[in-house]
Amino acid sequence: MERLHYFEEIPVGETRETSGRTITETDFVVHAGHTGDFFPHHMDAEFMKSSPFGQRIAHGTMTFAIGIGLTAREINPVAFTYGYERLRFPKPVFIGDTIRTRVTISSKDEDPKRLTHGRVVEKCEVLNQRNEVVMACEHILLVQKRPKS
Repeated sequence: MERLHYFEEIPVGETRETSGRTITETDFVVHAGHTGDFFPHHMDAEFMKSSPFGQRIAHGTMTFAIGIGLTAREINPVAFTYGYERLRFPKPVFIGDTIRTRVTISSKDEDPKRLTHGRVVEKCEVLNQRNEVVMACEHILLVQKRPKS
């Protein structure tokens, strides 16, 4: 879905939440194949049985990719990603967990390098089915200001 939101039109404090996505063993295997990360914490069920988690845990990069990917349902053609900061994984994700992402506009400021754009910071929280935060980060966007008429 495409919606035009210029910098001036984005309200600080606005929150949206995505639908859920259940994590599967196939997700683990495909992500390991794409990245080359076959670390036993993600791929070796027997190794992880004796760990504090008792089972395999998702790759952090997979949790990030899926969690952020869930937010891509609304496209703003006058905004683009500048980067991500303060990425954390406070709880593990397991096969069978269902994750969703809550996005809150936490701040907006002028962009010192681009007079035609402002910076918008979205607080992204990926939550599991128990409403526990399993990943958090800040997504920085450059958003075009409304053209002067």
